[in-house]
Amino acid sequence: MQIKMILAAALFSPFAIAQQCASSTSVPLSTPDDRFIINTDGTVCDTKTDIMWQRCTFGFVYNAETESCDNKEQQLNWQQALAAANNSRLGDYDDWQLPNVKELATLVERSCEDPAINMTVFLGNHSGNYWTNTTNVKDISRAWTYQFSDGLNDSSSIKTSDAFVRLMRYTFCPKSEQ
Repeated sequence: MQIKMILAAALFSPFAIAQQCASSTSVPLSTPDDRFIINTDGTVCDTKTDIMWQRCTFGFVYNAETESCDNKEQQLNWQQALAAANNSRLGDYDDWQLPNVKELATLVERSCEDPAINMTVFLGNHSGNYWTNTTNVKDISRAWTYQFSDGLNDSSSIKTSDAFVRLMRYTFCPKSEQ
């Protein structure tokens, strides 16, 4: 009985499930570390797309001392997510926005799942749905979400439902010399 309880605790512990990545050297990473510039203000600059991202999922507060996310992430409905972007002053910038579906897709690490994102660069990640600003044209009461368990955006969500948020803004990211 005691072994069953220990096994059950291990299986259902939040630490039991970890990101899984392909270990093949023949498959290049889609979001390698050297593509990003990590800033001390809680932002990350993508040198491939010239997009600056929140390093932590929205709601968390980046702690530069410990390189971690403090506080608690927030799930918002679509209108709240748009307002959060408009009101964000992260890094003293005032032009944050909700990414469109193609912009958010640039963060997907194709060789990993649960979550399918570079966990060295991006912190406080979830495998669940993240909002985009892209309305579903077939049903305007819905917007496209990207779920990071396996990096697919095969569904849209009702705009009144809750999802995670990662804000972005356009900027110039200095390219590193390689």
